[in-house]
Amino acid sequence: MRQTFQASRRKALQLFASAPLLPLSSALGSSSLLLSACGGSDSVAAPVVPATATSVKFNGMAAPATVAERAAAYTAATIDIGYSDGSTKTAQALAYQALYRTGDVLSSPTGGSFVAGGYYYPDGVTPMIDTSGATSKQFVSDCPDGTSLIKLASPTVPGISGNTVFLVTQFEYKSVNAAGASMYGVLPSPVGIATLSQDKTTGALAAKQYFNVPTDSVHGLWITCAGSISPWNTHLSSEEYEPDAWTAASNAQFKAFSLNTFGSETAANPYHYGHVPEVTVHADGTGSIKKHYGMGRISRELVQVMPDQRTVLMGDDATSGGMFMFVADVAGNLASGTLYAAKLTQTSADDAADGGAFTLGWIKLGQANSVEIKALADSLKASDIIDVRTTDPLDATFTRINFGNGVQWVKVKAGMEKAAAFLETRRYAALMGATLEMTKYEGVSVNVKDKKAYLGVSAIRDTMETAKPVNFAKDDIRLKKIAAGATYEAVLDTDAAIGSDWVPKSMMVPTALLGKDIAKDADGNTADVNSIANTDNVKYSEAMRTLFIGEDSGAHLNNFVWAYNVDTKEKARLLSVPAGAECVCLTPVDDMNGFAYVFSGFQHAGDWAFTSPAQDDLKAAVKANWGLMERSAVGYISGIPKLG
Repeated sequence: MRQTFQASRRKALQLFASAPLLPLSSALGSSSLLLSACGGSDSVAAPVVPATATSVKFNGMAAPATVAERAAAYTAATIDIGYSDGSTKTAQALAYQALYRTGDVLSSPTGGSFVAGGYYYPDGVTPMIDTSGATSKQFVSDCPDGTSLIKLASPTVPGISGNTVFLVTQFEYKSVNAAGASMYGVLPSPVGIATLSQDKTTGALAAKQYFNVPTDSVHGLWITCAGSISPWNTHLSSEEYEPDAWTAASNAQFKAFSLNTFGSETAANPYHYGHVPEVTVHADGTGSIKKHYGMGRISRELVQVMPDQRTVLMGDDATSGGMFMFVADVAGNLASGTLYAAKLTQTSADDAADGGAFTLGWIKLGQANSVEIKALADSLKASDIIDVRTTDPLDATFTRINFGNGVQWVKVKAGMEKAAAFLETRRYAALMGATLEMTKYEGVSVNVKDKKAYLGVSAIRDTMETAKPVNFAKDDIRLKKIAAGATYEAVLDTDAAIGSDWVPKSMMVPTALLGKDIAKDADGNTADVNSIANTDNVKYSEAMRTLFIGEDSGAHLNNFVWAYNVDTKEKARLLSVPAGAECVCLTPVDDMNGFAYVFSGFQHAGDWAFTSPAQDDLKAAVKANWGLMERSAVGYISGIPKLG
């Protein structure tokens, strides 16, 4: 995710409250009608099998042009629906529906109430209070992110009139406090479970209850970014921009996180963060959490579990980032397995302007289980594991590697290879020869039928450029700079040595998924508004054969959610979010009790730093709707039929 909100970073999503909900029954046309008796005959005609929706085509909307449009999150896109009897319905309206705003108070399944997106101490119930303003009040996040819609076999939540389903949402950070100071990364991230009632006729969703998940058992959560649903029906979270254990003792952000979370600047252990939290929803609308320590410690955007329920691809949102893969020992259980890092070989010409093409080899970093790595995290300091220098020690036992925006010289302490592999993962991967040159490799999703993965690289710059801005240690990737980034398509295949049928072997960028930099236009955009800029969320729908892409772009005044059909290779702008806002919570749901949805939300409305037309009016409009980086919403795009 983007780390630029004026003094910190990010963006947000917002709504036209007037946008109508399109009942799914109308989207399905006459499919619910049956023929009855005919003429004066005593016989009754056999029921006609209703046509079912079999395909959808998204028709894109124009970019927002007015202050009102630029201050709102809305869709003016439509869909064409094809049916099993050969009929079609064209230009069917879509609508954006908010489920709740951060700061809303909802009843709790355990009694009392919770503030949606509210900050609580890791015990899960004690509110964290902002005392920086004239009036003290609970901290509330304006930055929801990873979301999973979960159905349980036998929910026990009382008072739900429709189908009971659960929406897990993690909140990445709080932009600013009441005094306007940055709060990025200095509070423990909350995770909430909203109990939703799904109308059995229209599929419309409504939030009825909310539960804040206690995180004291996992030492609290650090900057929970994007997320995904596991094949075994749990929510897989993330902890982005893992704190560097080598410098944590002097890092003001990490010391503030420790003080705010535990009451002491030295209480938090950096090795407890940068892992994969997993949230399990319970039948009564509550939930529990655990962390998987054996999957490597990186700037994890999210994880995507492959259909074998063993192979896991992971985004590493960093400069000098890598491509990492985990293969679990047992299907459906991430508690133990083997960690790999990719070595990229560029097969396209140097200075390629199309994102380039690569083959991928995989280097084994180690095998471990969560319990043993947690024990190492509890007991070791960085200096026990690795020696790090920022200037050349003139010692051949050190290795020069890429790290962040520069280079370091590192050496693993004797006998500490496993600890280095799983707790100092990016440094160790570089030592082992992996390519640590990706910049902001964020979202990842899988197309099962075609055996392809989609990898969002928000910006092609720095270590990925042909002309490096500094003298980096390696040069596996040599591309023309594209600040607007790209979405790569990776071919997955069998690797007998790894023991997986879902290993990325090559990757390139489909033409429609390449960002396009421009000279600043009249609106302040530095990327073409008709091209995808700074891919963040990527989620694929098997039923719709569509890749959904959410932007996190400082190059677009308004960010968009796009729908890209993998067969026609066409893209359509599906949703526009408020100026300065980032598209988050992206989750297509192909079938939930016979209905389909695309979930989406937004972060940090009003967070833009460049001059734009009618800027004062636009700031005022965003502030009136959401405040400036104060509140947000979690919702979904309605009007999409279940296919098949």
